[in-house]
Amino acid sequence: QVQLVESGGGSVQAGGSLRLSCAASGNIYPSNCWGWFRQAPGKEREGVASIYTGGTTSYVDSVKGRFTISQDNARNTVYLEMKSLKPEDTAIYYCARDYVPYDSLNAARYNYWGQGTQVTVSS
Repeated sequence: QVQLVESGGGSVQAGGSLRLSCAASGNIYPSNCWGWFRQAPGKEREGVASIYTGGTTSYVDSVKGRFTISQDNARNTVYLEMKSLKPEDTAIYYCARDYVPYDSLNAARYNYWGQGTQVTVSS
């Protein structure tokens, strides 16, 4: 059974940085895309960033220039480097993986999810 396990969340002050990691314990076939999503209390899950196997990335406008998604295909791992963090970035962050033909920031495209990791940014 495939598991996605996130790590790297925590509490930081505004302007700080965090790096999230998500490792898959097995292979999901077929799959071609990793996604990072977040959900704040009382809000819907939001697509933050995605990366296809070939390297094509997408970001939600609110994190462009601050967050960077990357992957290590050999390790079956995806990363989310977050810089210049803002209080509005506070949420539970989830990784996801699946075969996604398009619309890679849409949570409905993914069937495999991690358990989530809390990111808290204080002002």
